Amino acid sequence: MSYWNEKYECMSRDEMRKVQTERLIKTVNRVYDNVPHYRKKMDEKGILPGDIKSVDDLKHLPFTYKQDLRDTYPFGLFAAPMNEIVRVHASSGTTGKKTVVGYTKNDIEVWAEVMARTFAGAGAGKDSFLQVSYGYGLFTGGLGAHYGGEYLGATVIPTSSGNTKLQLSLMQDFGTTHIACTPSYALYLAEEMQELGIKPEELKLKAGIFGAEPWSESMRKEIEQRLNIKAFDIYGLSEVIGPGVACECEYQCGMHIPEDHFIPEIIDPETGEVLPEGAQGEIVFTTITKEGLPLIRYRTRDLSSLNYAPCKCGRTEARMNKVTGRTDDMLIIRGVNVFPSQVESVLLSIGETAPHYMLIVDRKDNLDTLEIQVEITPQLFSDEVKKLEDIERKIRKEIESTLGISAKIKLVEPKSIQRSEGKAKRVIDKRVL
Repeated sequence: MSYWNEKYECMSRDEMRKVQTERLIKTVNRVYDNVPHYRKKMDEKGILPGDIKSVDDLKHLPFTYKQDLRDTYPFGLFAAPMNEIVRVHASSGTTGKKTVVGYTKNDIEVWAEVMARTFAGAGAGKDSFLQVSYGYGLFTGGLGAHYGGEYLGATVIPTSSGNTKLQLSLMQDFGTTHIACTPSYALYLAEEMQELGIKPEELKLKAGIFGAEPWSESMRKEIEQRLNIKAFDIYGLSEVIGPGVACECEYQCGMHIPEDHFIPEIIDPETGEVLPEGAQGEIVFTTITKEGLPLIRYRTRDLSSLNYAPCKCGRTEARMNKVTGRTDDMLIIRGVNVFPSQVESVLLSIGETAPHYMLIVDRKDNLDTLEIQVEITPQLFSDEVKKLEDIERKIRKEIESTLGISAKIKLVEPKSIQRSEGKAKRVIDKRVL
C-alpha cells in the first residue's frame, strides 16, 4: 500500500477533528484580521472569531461564492501581503473577469504535498516517470501536477498539452510510467497510437491521473482498455488550491480528500443547510492551512456526496463521490470553465447581431467541440456575404479571447433560435458523460 503521508492519511476521526479544529480557529482569525470582505460578512452575521471553538461551529460561518472573488478582483480576498505572494494563477470567470488565486511559499508546499499524496495513491514513486500533459500557465493543472511530481521524487516530463506525436515519441523514448492530463486527451492519445501503429504493450505506461473535465465510468473503462493502464479520477478547484483537492486510490471507490488541509461539507443548494453523510448535495470546502487565499465555506456548485467509512486501502479520509452535475450553468470544455453569459457579454459588446444564441457542445474524436449559433438581425440578413463573414470573424476572435478556447461560429437566420418564456435554454450538450 503506497501512502505518502501515513500519519494524516490514516489518522483516526477523533485525531483529525482535533487537527481540523485547531487549524480552523487559526484560519478564521486570519481572515477576520486580514480580509475586510470576510470581516464584514462575519460582522453582518454577528459572528466573532472567538465564537468558533470547534469544527462543529463551521456551519455558523458565512459562505464564500465565486462572485466574491470577482467583486474583490484581483487581490481583495488575499490574507497575506503581496510581498509574501510568490505566485498567482487565474481561471476564467463568467463575464471575462478571471478569478485570481494567490499562493505564499508555504501554500506552494502544501499544494506539492497534496499532489504527492495524489500520485502516491495512483502507485507512483521515486522510480516513476511522470508525464504532465495538462496545460502550463495561468491554469493550475500543469504546474500543480509538476510540483507534486517533483515533491514525490518522480522524474517529471513537462510536456504540457498538445503536440501529440512528440508526446507519444517521448513516452516511448523516456519510458513514461504515469501520465497526468484530461481524460479526453488520454483517448485522443490512444487514437493517435492506433494510427501510428504503437501498441500499448510497447509503452511502460501503468496509470493515468485524469481530471479538469467531467467523465463517465464508461469513458474510464475505454481509457483503461485502450491504453492498458489504470485510470484515476482527480478533482481540483483553482480557488481551493488547484488539482489535489481529492483523488482516487487503487480501489477507485471515491476520491480521498486531504482533510487536514480542506474540510468538506455537503449542503442543500437551496437552503444552505448541512446534509447528513451519504446525502447528495452541493460540496463546500473550507481551507484550513492556506495563507494567501484562505476560503471559508466555498460554494463549489458541484453536486456530490461524502463517505466517511475507512477505505479498503486503509485511508480514513472522507471520500467524495464522482461529481454528478452542477447547480449553475457552467460548462467545462477542454478543461476550461465556460459560462453562457460570457458569450452573451461578447455579443452585446459587438452589438451587430441579435442577442439570441445557442451553444452546442459535442465530443468528436474524443475531443470537446464548441459551436456557437448566433442569430442575425433582419437588416443583416439581407447584407452581402462579405459583411457576414467579417462579423463571424470578429465574433470568433472575441470569443476566443474571452473564453480562452476556440469555437466554431455559425450565423443563423432571424427567429431561428427557439424562444423560451421561462429560463432560456442556451446550451445543447451532446457529450455522453
